[in-house]
Amino acid sequence: MTNRFAERLTPENAVVAMIDHQTGLLVSCRDLDVHLTRANIRGLCQMAKTVGLPSVVTASMPLGPNGPIMPDILEILGEEVIERPGEINAWDNPEFRQAIETSGRKKIIMAGIVTDVCLMFPAISAVADGYDVYAVIDASGTWNKTVQEVSMHRMTQAGVKVATWASVLAEIMHDWRSPKGMELGGVLGEHTS
Repeated sequence: MTNRFAERLTPENAVVAMIDHQTGLLVSCRDLDVHLTRANIRGLCQMAKTVGLPSVVTASMPLGPNGPIMPDILEILGEEVIERPGEINAWDNPEFRQAIETSGRKKIIMAGIVTDVCLMFPAISAVADGYDVYAVIDASGTWNKTVQEVSMHRMTQAGVKVATWASVLAEIMHDWRSPKGMELGGVLGEHTS
């Protein structure tokens, strides 16, 4: 019997969740350079689009101070956004959770702004519900490095896999000779230069 938590990410078993990458939140992120963060977010989204991964985008009160979803994400993944009326933890929103369940995939590649709330809370909640969650730290962002490090420790303690967007891409690619190998290599090159 295969342990699905040890099973490799593939285009057939994963879904991408982009949580609260909103312009009003991004301006306060200082754990990584903002231009690098945006490049990483674009790279993760482009990887998902390239291999046809289903994606779920959600925003917390986008008409309030958090602002709208970053245009970069909408440009790549499409305009569909689940707008949460008040839930801080996206996993508490039935529409968001239903979108993940509908994908039929048990591996969630998850990123969020801010890392210590918008990413950490749903990542831990999804693991508690039996999902295998990859928290993509460099396509997320928060106030400073200390907050980032504490968040990574807490997620790891709860069974979340902490990852980078390039490692997720490489795991999904698996082999340069795979059908999307060269195209994924191009995504990597474009967003890491």
